[in-house]
Amino acid sequence: MVFTAGQIAGILEGEVHGNPEIAVHKLAKIEEGEKGSLTFLANPKYTSHIYKTKASITIVNKDFIPEQDLETTLIKVEDAYKSFSKLLEYYNQVKNNKTGIEQPVYKSDSATFGDDLYLGAFSYIGSNVTIGNNVKIYPNVYIGDNVRIGNNVVVFAGAKIYSESIIGNNCVVHSGVIIGADGFGFTPNSEGEFSKVPQTGNVILEDNVDVGAGTTIDRATLGSTILRKGVKLDNQIQIAHNVEIGEHTVIAAQTGVAGSTKIGKHCMIGGQVGIVGHIVIGNNVKIQAQSGIGRNVKDNEVLQGSPALNYGDFNKSYVHFKNLPKIMNRIDNLENKDRR
Repeated sequence: MVFTAGQIAGILEGEVHGNPEIAVHKLAKIEEGEKGSLTFLANPKYTSHIYKTKASITIVNKDFIPEQDLETTLIKVEDAYKSFSKLLEYYNQVKNNKTGIEQPVYKSDSATFGDDLYLGAFSYIGSNVTIGNNVKIYPNVYIGDNVRIGNNVVVFAGAKIYSESIIGNNCVVHSGVIIGADGFGFTPNSEGEFSKVPQTGNVILEDNVDVGAGTTIDRATLGSTILRKGVKLDNQIQIAHNVEIGEHTVIAAQTGVAGSTKIGKHCMIGGQVGIVGHIVIGNNVKIQAQSGIGRNVKDNEVLQGSPALNYGDFNKSYVHFKNLPKIMNRIDNLENKDRR
């Protein structure tokens, strides 16, 4: 795709300083810009690069005044970072604007589809599936029986959505995601063996949920595993059966949430956090990376460590912990003095 400076300025409501007809066909970091690329300058620390960049077009803030001659054409906007993000979003929309049904695919006769469908090759659509308008389903996707998918949803290649799952509007499901696999439910018998507990529930993603690549969300034993509207999951996260995650909570990669735990609204959970089952985490909670959560958490708490402590207490404790060998030596010296 090729865009001129004038076209880009029109999309961003910006102002061209330079050649409005110069064209770009790719994006680049400012220090790596080359002819035909578009970049941006938002952080003053990178200002020196704008005088060296070979990028054809650079998006800058309106108050930027060059102190040297420039090779690049400028597009001046109110906020360069936000404008570049807007442009990335627009670029993705254009790039991913696929329609039509490729072959081969399998579609059950009982499945129903909205307008502007894209269905990639080797996809499987089960019985009684309902799919809304402007849905993009990339190759090798499996969608089981009785699944419901809303409008403006993207399911990237290789994702698996098991039966009975419900996907809301404006959701993104990335490659390798598995939604609706059985929860980890087993019970021991008298011989010390484990018998499977049937997992008969489903998974519900409300509107505007993003699920990162390789993430797994298990179906409920009974009822539903629920991700409320606006939840954002990073890659390679495990969400167990009957978990509920509140609105606009974000969770970073490699975190695991055990069964039946309830997480509140607007929480921020770092990478590699482990959360035990059957607890309640309040609203606006922040959990630092690699923390272990084994208890209920109140609203607005900030936690770190394993087992997790209040963030301030953890930092105070860590000061003493890293000095523990010195402290022990002092205690040993004092005890030796007493013995003499």
